[in-house]
Amino acid sequence: MNRIIISLQDLSKSFGDMIAVDHINLDIGEGEFVTLLGPSGCGKTTTLRMISGLEIPTSGSIYLEGEDITYTPPEKRPVNMVFQAYALFPHMTIAENIAFGPKIKRWPRSEVQAKVKEMLSLVQLEGFENRKPSQLSGGQAQRVALARALINCPTVLLLDEPLGALDLKLRKQMQLELRNIQKRLKMTFIYVTHDQEEAMVMSDRIILMDKGRIVQIGKPVEIYNNPANEFVSRFIGDANFLSGMINSVTDERTLVDVSNISIQAPPLQGFDEGQKVMILIRPEQITLFSHAEEAPSSCLNLFPGRVENAVFLGPIIRYDIRIQNDQLITTDRTTTTNDPEYQVNQTVYVGWDSINSIIFPI
Repeated sequence: MNRIIISLQDLSKSFGDMIAVDHINLDIGEGEFVTLLGPSGCGKTTTLRMISGLEIPTSGSIYLEGEDITYTPPEKRPVNMVFQAYALFPHMTIAENIAFGPKIKRWPRSEVQAKVKEMLSLVQLEGFENRKPSQLSGGQAQRVALARALINCPTVLLLDEPLGALDLKLRKQMQLELRNIQKRLKMTFIYVTHDQEEAMVMSDRIILMDKGRIVQIGKPVEIYNNPANEFVSRFIGDANFLSGMINSVTDERTLVDVSNISIQAPPLQGFDEGQKVMILIRPEQITLFSHAEEAPSSCLNLFPGRVENAVFLGPIIRYDIRIQNDQLITTDRTTTTNDPEYQVNQTVYVGWDSINSIIFPI
């Protein structure tokens, strides 16, 4: 990790009897794009508001570049916040909105004008300086709110679901634009969202929260491929879940009995024979075959089944396969491959490598 910019130490926040944030510890490095991710009510926005100074912690400490700012007023913290509601001043032009902070701080006029011009270029709104907020689209208004926060040169930029009001196509476009701006500025961004795809696209690291606690920290690929528990695996991405019981554990493999079929997984430590477990398999890691002989030797989990449903989703076709023990397996096949398209009620074989069987205790 780069030099630590933000450090949260045993941080908690309660509202009466409700614990919103429960003793979390987190270090965020210089120039990182970190996303606080989780379901509604998990504590991510409360954590962001404590960093900004809009909420006072019940206990614990917040350090910014090594300085304790736990009780420092918001206006004296070198951080800025962008909200989902952009709150632009409707009577001001775009340039006046962006210049609002520096004018309050009494920057020299020439410096303000130069900085506004720089910000307009950064967010690709040159030529919009004399328009009013009512003349902007949602994406343009979001850019103005971002420029208004960035012009103050904060050490850390806090973003609380800033793309939530945009339609899906514009939201995806703005994700990439926001990430590119962050890379160019090399500024620390702390972003809040409940959208796991958004977090995966934008983040250097994801901080996944549930019920006020951090349940896993990691790069997007780490969390997706190696979820810490069942909650993480269900929240991040699509997955098949099969419950069963461990039949045997050896140095070469783990065998799990799932409704009278045996599923192979990698060798595991800390699991015992007879232990109840949950198996996770990602849809894209499962392959369909017309005949068992088509499967490679590495495909140690191979079961006959019947196509129960086939849904075209543009880049993929999603198949639901009812296998021999009445379990339903979902798999995705990209439409750009030369694989055959399978029909409802067709007999097929589903297969996956043992390494793709992820096991959790129940």
